[in-house]
Amino acid sequence: MTESIEKKCISKGVKLTEQRKIIAKVMSESNDHPDVDELYSRVSKIDSRISIATVYRTVKLFEESGIVAKHDFKGGKARYEELSESHHDHLIDIKTGEIIEFVDEEIEKLQKKVADKYGYDLVDHKLELYGVKKNK
Repeated sequence: MTESIEKKCISKGVKLTEQRKIIAKVMSESNDHPDVDELYSRVSKIDSRISIATVYRTVKLFEESGIVAKHDFKGGKARYEELSESHHDHLIDIKTGEIIEFVDEEIEKLQKKVADKYGYDLVDHKLELYGVKKNK
């Protein structure tokens, strides 16, 4: 990521307490779309005084400030990732919960084609694919 969550908070005027700085750092360093429980586990290893309620409130603040994105992938808890300028879609392994980010130009073109067919200009979209690993 080109800009850390902490820097995004500063540029958006979000006040950063020491606890929020730790949560922001942990989120910036996460590559796996953690849920709040996973974040809390990682954060509490750095500072055991941070409560799960503080993690919930901070994540909600970051989401409302447009700093992180909340994903409600079906069958699981809400997961979070730093908002980025580059678009990507998600492939979710329903057995392990692993999330793969990908960009596919053919899918991008097809989505525009579908919107156009129905008389719309595509302004945004979200694609989530769910699967299980193939046995080889």
